[in-house]
Amino acid sequence: MPESDRIEMIRHCIESELAPSALEIIDESHMHAGHSGHSGAGHFKVKVVSAKFNGQLPLARHRMVYAAVDSLMPAEIHALSIDAIASNEID
Repeated sequence: MPESDRIEMIRHCIESELAPSALEIIDESHMHAGHSGHSGAGHFKVKVVSAKFNGQLPLARHRMVYAAVDSLMPAEIHALSIDAIASNEID
């Protein structure tokens, strides 16, 4: 599957579950080409700003992001780097 399709799938899942005020998805798969074990699934970095993170510790925020994209792992997402920011932390 093209990485652009995976990005749109990730975007849809995160927007549906977390209603982010900002969302950035970066495909880092090219940096991991040839590594064993990922079976063609992609490596992605996400930066998510959401009011749903307000009052949540970083671990809980990460769990919320992983829960949002759970249906895509591990077939479409092999690795996910997360920057989860509460909306009340933005200046």
